[in-house]
Amino acid sequence: MILDPSSIVYFEWGFVRITATLVFTWLTMLLLAVTSYLITRGIKADTEVSRGQHALEAILEIMRSQIEQVSRRDASRYMPFIGTMFIFIFVSNVLGIVPGYISPTGSLNTTIALAFCVFLAVPVFGVSSQGLGRYLKQYLEPTFIMLPFNIVSEITRTLSLAIRLYGNVMSANVIIAILLTVVPFLFPVVMQALGLLTGVIQAYIFAILAIVYIASAVSDDEATKDKTVEEEV
Repeated sequence: MILDPSSIVYFEWGFVRITATLVFTWLTMLLLAVTSYLITRGIKADTEVSRGQHALEAILEIMRSQIEQVSRRDASRYMPFIGTMFIFIFVSNVLGIVPGYISPTGSLNTTIALAFCVFLAVPVFGVSSQGLGRYLKQYLEPTFIMLPFNIVSEITRTLSLAIRLYGNVMSANVIIAILLTVVPFLFPVVMQALGLLTGVIQAYIFAILAIVYIASAVSDDEATKDKTVEEEV
């Protein structure tokens, strides 16, 4: 049983290695790009819209509501980043029930890359909202002695994001594989449903933690401004 799709190598030449992680990541991105084009090309502002547009707007509204409830800020700034990550993880995990598809989120390389994106997004949003000096000053609070501890905290929470997602996806796959081996005719449907549920939950948790980390780097002044803008709208 293969635990990490990165161990499956389709092509290798020198330092270039095309693994299952890369292939299925590209396939997932291609699927998302094509689906996004097909869904959005018919979007219109008329009173009568298609069911597909209704469904799309409902999904976006749910995502916006969740981001605002967690961050207590206007979701417009964070929707592109958080939404993209959530949809990628969600689709990758859900497609894991399709025979022959290998979920890229089952690779530690993918989860580290996603967590690293969050690691970079936190200071980007923080600096854009507070300014460089005020953002960096947070690392010296409540005293300069805390500087190394605050830096370590940033690194460890990034690692925890990666390992949490990888561990949960991998463990779910292992449990399903074991149970299907023991009782192959009794549990297939139930176990696939369990894997699907686990994938959805993990995508949600990853997105929520990402917005919590980003919101913690944004100043209270920015939160007040976002709230004022939201009320005006």
